[in-house]
Amino acid sequence: MEKFRALVVYENEDGTFERKIEEKQISDLPDNDVLIRVYYSSLNYKDALSATGNKGVTRNYPHTPGIDAAGIVVKSKTNDFKEGDEVIVIGYDLGMNTPGGFGEYISVPANWVVKKPENLTLKQAMIYGTAGFTAAMSVDKLQKFGLKDGGKVLVTGATGGVGSIAVAILAKEGYQVVAATGKIDQTEFLKSLGANEIVNRNDIIDEKKALLRETWDGVVDTVGGSILASAIKALKYGCSATTCGLAQSPKLDITVFPFILRGVNLLGIDSVECDIEFKKYIWDKIANDWNIDFPDGFYEEVTLDQINEKIDLILQGKIKGRVILHHN
Repeated sequence: MEKFRALVVYENEDGTFERKIEEKQISDLPDNDVLIRVYYSSLNYKDALSATGNKGVTRNYPHTPGIDAAGIVVKSKTNDFKEGDEVIVIGYDLGMNTPGGFGEYISVPANWVVKKPENLTLKQAMIYGTAGFTAAMSVDKLQKFGLKDGGKVLVTGATGGVGSIAVAILAKEGYQVVAATGKIDQTEFLKSLGANEIVNRNDIIDEKKALLRETWDGVVDTVGGSILASAIKALKYGCSATTCGLAQSPKLDITVFPFILRGVNLLGIDSVECDIEFKKYIWDKIANDWNIDFPDGFYEEVTLDQINEKIDLILQGKIKGRVILHHN
């Protein structure tokens, strides 16, 4: 039986967690519809939580994280996929309680799998990954809720995976992009993605007033907390904000005034459990309309032996852009 390498997270008797790179066997994987040889994965904040023992993400250990995977079908029990198909898997239970993309093989149900669009390579798919997919979902939803052409759109957490790709997609679509960040030293990086203006995140926070001056035609928020609350207060009449993250806080301390006096919308974004047909639609948008030629330095490609240190860095907020894992 073929052996493969994987990052495995163990829970020790004293409640601490440790990460090891181990040799596994295909028989160690769950018996699902599709066996995939993973060539690329990517590092997301949720992967780092799983890798450090967050029971809200992963209940049982030992476990292999990696909520993203792009690779080639090795075996399939369904006619929907055949050996040699290039495929993408993101979300559902992958890397949470099902062994994920930080292993060289995954075994998953067929209804988790999307055939890779022609205009996208496996590597490009993982430069986007869950972060880019979430960014694309956010822009798509803002447009469906009436984001006007050329509108002024705020992106929070703009140097992170979701934020940076949202900046790039919005810029490509012709919007005026204002990038909010705590990393003002990354101004040139954000401008290279297409941001028109960079603001310090602290400068847009106002926790006292119930309403702020109408400023934004749309908001892509990735951090939650007082930043999201302040952004909602500053939405123009009838406009919308999307929310997909909680890096600052899961709490939202706000009155109903923006909603009942300005008719604004708060739109939830979930890339995990959304319908597989919708996932195909978003991947097609990414491969075609939103296929970005990212600037140098946007992503870093690492091996399995190098992913450990990146897990710690993303938890410390020290990663810009994307980190992709290449299984040789």
